[in-house]
Amino acid sequence: MKTILLLATIILVFSPKSMANSKIIATGGTSSIEGNAGGGIVPWAVINGYASSDEWAATAFMSVVGVDDFTLNTFGASLTYDNNWEWSIARQTLKLDSLGGELGQDIFSVKYHIAGELLYTALPQISLGLQYKKHRDFTLPQAVGARDDSGVDFYLSATKLLFNQIAGRNLLLNATARATKANQTGLLGFGSETNSNYQLMLEGSAALLLNYNVAIGVEFKQKPNKLSFADEQHWRDVFIAWFINKHVSVTAGYVDLGSIAGFNNQQGYYLSIEGAW
Repeated sequence: MKTILLLATIILVFSPKSMANSKIIATGGTSSIEGNAGGGIVPWAVINGYASSDEWAATAFMSVVGVDDFTLNTFGASLTYDNNWEWSIARQTLKLDSLGGELGQDIFSVKYHIAGELLYTALPQISLGLQYKKHRDFTLPQAVGARDDSGVDFYLSATKLLFNQIAGRNLLLNATARATKANQTGLLGFGSETNSNYQLMLEGSAALLLNYNVAIGVEFKQKPNKLSFADEQHWRDVFIAWFINKHVSVTAGYVDLGSIAGFNNQQGYYLSIEGAW
């Protein structure tokens, strides 16, 4: 994708000094399936990478979600500055394993850290995010009742690391409120002919750090139900993340995506690898 190649070129022109890695390991989270820093399916308030004040950081990731009748492949990259700004892009391709064919969308996101800190203040880190999503082939979503081939999600996240909470280990908690009109996060378009209003959805994550670079956690993602041909259900996952060092991390998990396009009980695996600079 041309935009990803452009971002990679921008990354390469920064000097080693400006691309410092000052933050503590694991405090940037991992890359979610939408490209933002967070867990596997939920954005967090943290900023991707390890840049602190006046520093730049960059990440690139690939992930796959495999369930009974679908496979979602995603790759993308992010660029962050000053531990306050995060710009990311992601390309998603959903393979219809049982039906044949595929769906896809591109996601362009920006996140801004507006208040608080993950570690050092009583107030949690709070960030505001925007995601512009554009479907690459609107034929099937339009046929099942979707109104638009693009849409914008707005979200507000609060994330806090609590020290010595469970058996002396640190606990990360995240809550995200999202305004959206996306069907299956946009993979089936946006809105419907009878309901194209924004809805407020709640998402959450909890992760226990087993040591300084390994975490286990759970996530929940509430989703709207706008298309009449099939009920859209909320998503859940259980994951383990291994931050091998400040340059490489791997996340694996179990996902329960409920009903997708009339196919019930879509359960399976999640796997992601991220590189950071």
